[in-house]
Amino acid sequence: MNHTGKEITLIIIGSLFFALGVNWFAIPNELGEGGVTGISMTLYYLFGWSPGLTNFIMNGLLLAIGYKVLNKRVTWYTMIAIFFTSLFMHVTEGMGNPVDIMLGTVFAGVFIGIGLGLVLRSGGTTGGSTIIARMLNQHFGWGVSTSMFVFDILVVIGSCFVIGIENTMYTGISIYISTKILDYLIDGFDTRKAVTIISESTVEIAQKVSDEMDRGVTIINAKGHYSNEAKDILYVVINKQELFLLKKMIQQVDEKAFVVVHDVRDVFGEGFTFPKT
Repeated sequence: MNHTGKEITLIIIGSLFFALGVNWFAIPNELGEGGVTGISMTLYYLFGWSPGLTNFIMNGLLLAIGYKVLNKRVTWYTMIAIFFTSLFMHVTEGMGNPVDIMLGTVFAGVFIGIGLGLVLRSGGTTGGSTIIARMLNQHFGWGVSTSMFVFDILVVIGSCFVIGIENTMYTGISIYISTKILDYLIDGFDTRKAVTIISESTVEIAQKVSDEMDRGVTIINAKGHYSNEAKDILYVVINKQELFLLKKMIQQVDEKAFVVVHDVRDVFGEGFTFPKT
């Protein structure tokens, strides 16, 4: 299967997860959601209209109006995501049963987060607030992320009058969970640590890291502002499990070394996702 085929397959799988999150957990427990999906769910609660059908119509209209704000590839992938998300929402409609509200909240967030993550990681979007946000950015200069957040919040607040304050609060928890799952899928599960080391013994520390930890070290030439002296700064990326060992090694060489540790979401390249040659 070529690269495009894999991306489309992931979009279809993501659409299924998204639909299951809505129909298995969110709707049976009368939860809400942001964006066009949230509007579709509210219309279902009020009038019994099929969420899959209303989701398809509204997203289709938005895509027809705002397709110019998306590039050609993203537009095609978004069309695929909208079609399959709406199809799966229609097919799985009524399949869920009410469960413990907190359990339903958690699993709705997990399934929807996985669905969104797979779609976005494959280069598509689920339409809705993404298209609206890009149109607002193009015509009024509004930030995309801010516009999406405001639109989603307005939808959730609006659903409060239908599902009640308590269920709206649970909806907030569900959206938070789905956002964290989405972040992990987009940025990577295995967080790394990037370490910046300023020391008078950079060569010795770099040699120990290379020999004992089998990690590459980057030496950056810099100059201190106060002392105006040239200094070498070490930069190394490690697994978080290796952080204690690295700190111990640095202290053995130079107890006065200045060390800064950063969180890194995702790393790829030789020594991490590819074997060293």
